[in-house]
Amino acid sequence: MTAIAIDAGTTLVKAVGYADDGTELAVGRRPTRVLRPHPGWSEQDMAEVWAAVADATREVAARLPEPPDMVAVTAQGDGAWLVDDRDRPTGPAVLWNDGRAADLLTGWERDGTVHEAFRICGSRLSTGMPHAVLAWLRAHDPERIERSSQVLTCGGWLYLRLTGEPVVDESDASAPFLDVRKRAWSDRLLELYGMPWARRLLPDLRDDDHRVTALTAAAAEATGLPVGIPVVLAPYDICATAIGAGAVSPGQACCILGTTLSTEIVTDEVVTEEPVEPVGITVTLGVPDRYLRAFPTMSGGDVLDWGTRMLGLDSVAELMALAAQGRPDAAGVRFLPYLSPAGERAPFFDPAARGSLAGLSLEAGREDVARALVEGVTMAIRDCLAASPALPDRLALCGGGTRSDFWMRLIADVTGLPVTVPVDAEVGARGAWLTGLVATGREPDFSTAAARHVRTTATYEPDTRTADGYGDRYRGFLRLRETHRPAWHDGGATGGSGGKSGNRPIGGAGA
Repeated sequence: MTAIAIDAGTTLVKAVGYADDGTELAVGRRPTRVLRPHPGWSEQDMAEVWAAVADATREVAARLPEPPDMVAVTAQGDGAWLVDDRDRPTGPAVLWNDGRAADLLTGWERDGTVHEAFRICGSRLSTGMPHAVLAWLRAHDPERIERSSQVLTCGGWLYLRLTGEPVVDESDASAPFLDVRKRAWSDRLLELYGMPWARRLLPDLRDDDHRVTALTAAAAEATGLPVGIPVVLAPYDICATAIGAGAVSPGQACCILGTTLSTEIVTDEVVTEEPVEPVGITVTLGVPDRYLRAFPTMSGGDVLDWGTRMLGLDSVAELMALAAQGRPDAAGVRFLPYLSPAGERAPFFDPAARGSLAGLSLEAGREDVARALVEGVTMAIRDCLAASPALPDRLALCGGGTRSDFWMRLIADVTGLPVTVPVDAEVGARGAWLTGLVATGREPDFSTAAARHVRTTATYEPDTRTADGYGDRYRGFLRLRETHRPAWHDGGATGGSGGKSGNRPIGGAGA
């Protein structure tokens, strides 16, 4: 038996073919355009995205030794993919990273809506979430809202094209309209946003037990798949990646090392009451009775790219090689990695947050500065783990950053946790495939499926000899941030909450 898993990212669509033992048989990739017609806007042509998915799937299906008997789909989350009552797009998809609704979000921040909504949905609101996009469209393009009958996500749109059913997975629905504890649309949230009118646009929810629908004849013709095979709506990409990395039980965690860092831990409870700060997101994982508490920071690959340029290097690999030559204490140099113009969003929220290099002296060389840069980004991972509802006993890492042996060892040492690296490059697709196995009854549960089919290529144990040193440096990192925080809000910087992260120490170090 064979199967195909689709992972539709923002700029790249992937289709992966699997044998029944989990062996990866074929991969098809297609780029997808992001349209930016105005500053701050981020859109995609919905038909183009579907065409890319269909084309990549057709390629993989043709390369398999036998026709696939199941297809599962995961995709980018949030945004607004609007269709009319004949399932046709009413305009381009507005994506998760669109910023046109920034003023609306600022208003919700000032009047307390953001904080109150967090207590219900468990997630910090952002400009690319459906509520903000829909509110903006109603103000600036009301005719499009009138023509639309459903607001989907990318995964929901692809599932519609594959099955003819306009639905949304609970993970995709978790923010901003879902009562995450009840796993149901919340009229109270709609009232908070002043959007009772949007209730008619919310599609049916698909829970963990109702993920499967048959492939339509039209979709079969477009994709080269057999008519009627099961189509599984997997959770959206960050959840699928956690599952693909083997994080399916409470206390298991993973971190995606990408443009941003997303540190994620599985939990069986939702905690949103004070004193929990409204940061990060809480979504249904796609595993029954499990949630994913995720902290997607702004301090990731972009920061390493910046450091590479500033040091006159040609690649992040060169930055890592240079950092590996630095002294363990980086000659006293410390780095706050808050370089995004949008500040930071996890594990604390402050749009005015800015980066800083501190502790420079004539003794510091380029290699020490490089090490401080990489260490500062790594401290952000530890910071997110400290804000998590529970501390894991190990951390699965995935994404492009796993190619650096030095960084893997540094993450293990800084966090004090064993670090594992999955064999798969396409971890999100594997998570979708695992979801398909459970949804179609081929595996009894996610724990069994992960134990059988998630393999690691390397494990890095923390060096116990460095635990105290990195504990001291983490405390210094927190002190440095608090010292610099007042300056973030001076000189006309944009305002932010200024709130503290309320973190706990990890790896045996006190805060």
